[in-house]
Amino acid sequence: MSRSPFPYSLDNKRYHTLNYHLRTVYGGKLYKAVIDCGFTCPNIDGTKGAGGCIFCDGGSGYFTDGSLSAPAQLEKEYARISARYGEVPVIVYFQANTNTYAPAERLREIFTSVLGYPCVKGISIGTRADCLPDDVLDLLCELSEQTALTVELGMQTVHEETLRLINRCCTHGEFLAGYDRLKSRELRTCLHIINGLPNETDEMMAETARKTALLAPDAVKLQMLHVIRGTRLAEMYSRGDVPLLSREQYIDVIVRQLEVLPPETVIERITGDGDKRKLVAPMWSADKIAVLGGIDRRLAELDTWQGRLYNKL
Repeated sequence: MSRSPFPYSLDNKRYHTLNYHLRTVYGGKLYKAVIDCGFTCPNIDGTKGAGGCIFCDGGSGYFTDGSLSAPAQLEKEYARISARYGEVPVIVYFQANTNTYAPAERLREIFTSVLGYPCVKGISIGTRADCLPDDVLDLLCELSEQTALTVELGMQTVHEETLRLINRCCTHGEFLAGYDRLKSRELRTCLHIINGLPNETDEMMAETARKTALLAPDAVKLQMLHVIRGTRLAEMYSRGDVPLLSREQYIDVIVRQLEVLPPETVIERITGDGDKRKLVAPMWSADKIAVLGGIDRRLAELDTWQGRLYNKL
């Protein structure tokens, strides 16, 4: 495979990888230490809805233990990471549910409790756009002055009919308002997009990418819809109500999305890591290497790259 024509690349990649971002900004790879601090969500506790999004199982992955404090979880996670990779730097990832959905003082206590560890080079906070009151935004600004901060904002799709179907209980208009509040504070923001949501066509997924591109986010995470055991989505899938994309279809969608996203936007994820213990479908998504390789090959075959069509939007 020939060397990439894409400028933000150290290898043959034709998109702005997280690896490139970390190596050029921090000089090397940073690892994610995932923390679960027991937050809930306005779409779970009845404030805006109940049961969460149809795909939500509320989890943070294999290794978290929400019964422990944030520092205790970090120490446990770092022991696991360093046993495999050595004494490496980490980003503390607050992932489960909505991690700004609590009083600002409680959030300050939790987030600052991990900043004193020498291994910690930054924190990522996953949340919803409708959970960003002024005092929480003030806190996020304080944190961004102390460490490398990324706010990860669930967007999923720009289509209101899909948002209603997945029980998001947050309109795209509300999302845009929250995103604008973050950007007005110059906070680094990563947007989540899910491909293969119920009833969405390839063109609808491409439209989500085009509208995302116009927002010029700092980073984006792209992933396939995962059917996880025990979710409402799993019930819908078992009834045959949710057809899923094939791997080839997913690759085609990703290529179309990359072509319109700004070349400066970091692609922090381009496929997902579903919990294999609970993954119902699509099983092809468990073979991450095959998906990544397929994306690289398709980009090279078409001689295209991230942002090739961005200036034509």
